[in-house]
Formats: sequence, structure tokens, C-alpha cells
Amino acid sequence: MIAFLRGTLVELLPTIAVIDVQGVGYEVLIPLSSSVKLKELGKEIKLYTQLIVREDAMTLYGFVTLKEKELFSLLINSVSGIGPKMALNILSGMSIDAFQTAVASDDSKSLSMISGIGKKTAARIIVELKDKISVSLSEGRIDSGNPDSGNISCTTGTSNQSLNDAVAALLTLGFKQPEALNSVRAAQTMLGPNAKTEDLIRASLKK
Repeated sequence: MIAFLRGTLVELLPTIAVIDVQGVGYEVLIPLSSSVKLKELGKEIKLYTQLIVREDAMTLYGFVTLKEKELFSLLINSVSGIGPKMALNILSGMSIDAFQTAVASDDSKSLSMISGIGKKTAARIIVELKDKISVSLSEGRIDSGNPDSGNISCTTGTSNQSLNDAVAALLTLGFKQPEALNSVRAAQTMLGPNAKTEDLIRASLKK
């Protein structure tokens, strides 16, 4: 089990980070909630990680905070039908605080606005996580985080670059090319030409 990686950030896409750890490059899938907190390329970063081993692949998932990692683990281990890709969708499409509030208040409508989450899945998430999230919150496990994460911002670049990055992120999350492009363009029309990549992705996932 690889608990965390500490190294130099050499490549960053909205849902992928490549970290150089003493000459070895690790490709890590990350949620949007982590991507927007990372420093610029060439800086040292730390990601909490979870390795998922399948018959045909070994995939490393990374998170800036323990809070993100623990919620990811809860989703894939406690909710039937939720795999790593859908768990990343959830972390990318809704803040953790909003997710916890939705589960605690039986707000399946808000959960079902996330891409890939239908009404039945949203209801199942609430039923299977409500007590576990309450316990985790009371014990302080899910709320533990990285003290440095609050003062890091994402570099936005031009509007075209933001659009391209948002489309690339949706493709990574399982969208097809036409669907991703149309969704991001609609989000950009709604939010304006200077919208940040992460805002375009969140808006697209909600649509």
C-alpha cells in the first residue's frame, strides 16, 4: 500500500498529476477538488494515495487532503455500485462539505445532479453513508486535512485553454468527446469566457 507520495509536480491536468519521486514518475488520478489546490509545476507536493489493483490494471488515486481520501474510500467500500471513477466524479462535482450536508439532510436531488448519479444511486448513497459519515465526523477522521491547502490557487490561462482542459477532464471521467465538448461549451456560455477550468468542469458535471 502506498500511503502517500512526496515529490516534484512535473505535469498537471484537471484530473491527472505526474509526480517525480527520486527519478520515478508516478501518474496519479486526482479529483478536481485536489487539482485546484496544487502548486505550480516544479514545486514539491504531497498527495495521500490509494492504490486500486484490478486484473488488468494498477491505478493510483491521489488526494491533497486526508478528508478527500477518506471520503473516496467510504464511497468505494461502503456504497454498492460506486467504483473509483464514480467516486472521483462525486469529489469533482460537489464539495465535501456540500456532499456531507446532502447526505445528512436526505437531499438526493442535489446528489443526483452529479454526472453519473441517478436518483436511485443518490438514495442508496444516503442510506449507506448517513450513519458512517456522522461517525467519521464525530471522531474527526473525515475532517482532517492539509493545513496548506487553503491558500493555493489554480492557474487559469486563456479561455481556450480552460475549455480544452475542462474537456480533457471530462474525457478522463468517462464522457465521450462530443458530449464533453458540448457540455463545456454550454457551461462557458453560462459562466462567461473567463471562467476557470474547475468552474467549467463543475458546471458541466451538474448538467
